[in-house]
Amino acid sequence: MIRAASLRGFVALVRELGGDPEAYLGRFGIPASMLESADGLIPITEHDLMLDAAAAELDCRDFGLRLAESQDLTILGPLALAIESSATVAEALQCASRFMFIHSPALSVDVEPDPRRRRGVVALTYRKDLRESTYSPQAIELGVGLFHHVAAHLVGGTTGLRSVEFPHQPISPVSRYLDFFGVDVKFGSTTAALRVERQLLALRFAGADEAIRQIALDYLARHFPDPHSQLSAQVRRVLAESLGVVVPSLARSGRLLAMHPRTLQRRLAQEGTTHEAILDDVRREAAHRYITTTDLPLGQVAMLVGFSEQSALTHAVRRWHGTSPRELRARQRA
Repeated sequence: MIRAASLRGFVALVRELGGDPEAYLGRFGIPASMLESADGLIPITEHDLMLDAAAAELDCRDFGLRLAESQDLTILGPLALAIESSATVAEALQCASRFMFIHSPALSVDVEPDPRRRRGVVALTYRKDLRESTYSPQAIELGVGLFHHVAAHLVGGTTGLRSVEFPHQPISPVSRYLDFFGVDVKFGSTTAALRVERQLLALRFAGADEAIRQIALDYLARHFPDPHSQLSAQVRRVLAESLGVVVPSLARSGRLLAMHPRTLQRRLAQEGTTHEAILDDVRREAAHRYITTTDLPLGQVAMLVGFSEQSALTHAVRRWHGTSPRELRARQRA
């Protein structure tokens, strides 16, 4: 999921381009009322596919970047206050890294070694967990564009920014990227990132307030427990990593998590779920991703999500979506 605030500016931009935003929202199953509440949660896969579709159909190749221009730090909700009151860039990034799951558990930011191995340079990375949702060029450009926009606002400019990196190839003229970021932009990289001088991390913010920051952090810790720390999330990760490779079972998950199957079952029940329900959900999301975003034969999709026969996939898709895999693929492309 992702906070509906990520679509701030979407309606206005689509209308500006001559499109019908309500039609896009309806087509991808996102209630228009969700956009009225910034704290609402919507499926990140449908969110991203809608951005890609709007960009292609409205002939706006820089759709993600244009959307980023209309947004600011406040789309992160309660996390924004903790970031703004931090003392340094490093402290703000640490806070964003720790609590980014509030915006979306599938997204993460971090400080990593420079992928180009330049001394005195680090990478501020922006990642999407592709086990949870398919890659989206427009959504990645929205995220990196907003990351850049927020960073420039907090530090008062782009001094210290060396380059911007994208895993995909350019979908807009390169000049558009240069105008937006003001520095060299490289494509085909291992991950999306802003490469900056390491000394930038020590830069202090004029609006730093440790008291407000601690209040904000305490509030976030109390009201937003990290979903990745839940046992159900760990089981989900184990199943997603082995889907289509080995036969999933409660015993195997317990072994990988160093836990007796009965203990695993009991603790999952305490979280309101079961091993079977988590496996079904992992299969559902993976199947939907393969069917709607690739041209893989359905027999191969069945194997990738852990079904021994294509008929089992067909039965499951009908249960999940009320239609056949072929109809689901055709409907998405229509």
